Amino acid sequence: MNANTQVLELAVEGRQVDEAVLSLFHTLLFHRSTGKFHYKNDDTYAVGTIGFQDVDCDFIDFTYVRCSSEELDRYIRREVSGFCEAIRAHDAPSNGSVALEFYQRKRGRWPFASENIPWEIWTLRINVVSLNNESERQVWREKVGETLGEKLLHITDSLNKYDFIPSPPNQAEIDLIYDTAYSDVQPFLFKVNYNVPPSSNPSATTTFKKLLRDTLALT
Repeated sequence: MNANTQVLELAVEGRQVDEAVLSLFHTLLFHRSTGKFHYKNDDTYAVGTIGFQDVDCDFIDFTYVRCSSEELDRYIRREVSGFCEAIRAHDAPSNGSVALEFYQRKRGRWPFASENIPWEIWTLRINVVSLNNESERQVWREKVGETLGEKLLHITDSLNKYDFIPSPPNQAEIDLIYDTAYSDVQPFLFKVNYNVPPSSNPSATTTFKKLLRDTLALT
């Protein structure tokens, strides 16, 4: 199976990294989750509802929607925190990538272990910019908000194409497709991976410094 792979690029200030990543990953999880399945028999079930809530960012002029599940929110925050801390470290490079991967599990025959097969992967390439004063931060705050709005439209358009989504399973196979650990929501199985290179890429740094200058020059 070839996984549907999408790559999004963002330039953000260090303090904006968490909110930028969470806004996009929560959007994806909102669309890739269902209410809890309640089985009447092995292949007949009812699906519960998903609660949702608006989240206002502190450092970006942006509001996004996420599942209202506090359990899911705590988990995804914990999963992305390693990337956010690594890319903000004092000696860290100015770029890195973090990915949200949806997969389904295939049971292996003894003595082989089960296999995780990805079917959709969203990778965010993050470049961290440095700003000189509060005036520049305000301009960038608005710019990042506009960019995130564009990314969310792209995500919505891509998800509506439904290239591939695992079929609803019978009760015996639900754990092969959904994460049933949450009490109030049921996302497709997913994991977070990230990579922060050991040293900065000079060409990427130069490119985003030019982007920053051009953006600020428009004000």
